[in-house]
Amino acid sequence: MSLVLSAPATPTAPGLLLRPWRDGDADALIEAYRDPVLRAWTSYPVSTPAQARAFLRRSRQGWAAADWFSFAVLEGERLVACVVLKGVRPGRPAAEVGYWTAAPARGRGVAPRAVEAVTGWAFARFAAAGLTHLELLHQVDNPASCRVAEKSGYAFAEVLPARAPYPRDGHRHVRHLP
Repeated sequence: MSLVLSAPATPTAPGLLLRPWRDGDADALIEAYRDPVLRAWTSYPVSTPAQARAFLRRSRQGWAAADWFSFAVLEGERLVACVVLKGVRPGRPAAEVGYWTAAPARGRGVAPRAVEAVTGWAFARFAAAGLTHLELLHQVDNPASCRVAEKSGYAFAEVLPARAPYPRDGHRHVRHLP
């Protein structure tokens, strides 16, 4: 994939580059998932080369199917996060944005800037196909994700009851097409 997005630098953090995942990202992916906090919030841990290859294969398949767009987020050459746009379907008004942030990048505004970049791209790319709003979901016991949603312009919409694979209630935040 040749699609590349960017998020500008801030006074305290360098600019970000967002691009589709590459096979060469496997080692950085495994390293990011060594973080117990990240593993606690994810449904699909990546701790082995085989799991990394499966993650990268799913990413390529999502891009090929044009319904799951997963971006590696980089500061220079360093992997700092992942942002994904999922559930894109022609005529469907909503899709979901998800993300994770590598431990060394937390607290520096990486996630909100990366989510904002993908949000802008999603609305520009899919509004003509019927996309009117994006949702960001997280468990209620993840206040950092609540802050990311708010900083990214996603308004709190409702509490969602727990359902597999999520063991706790969640929040649904929504951002509408400007």
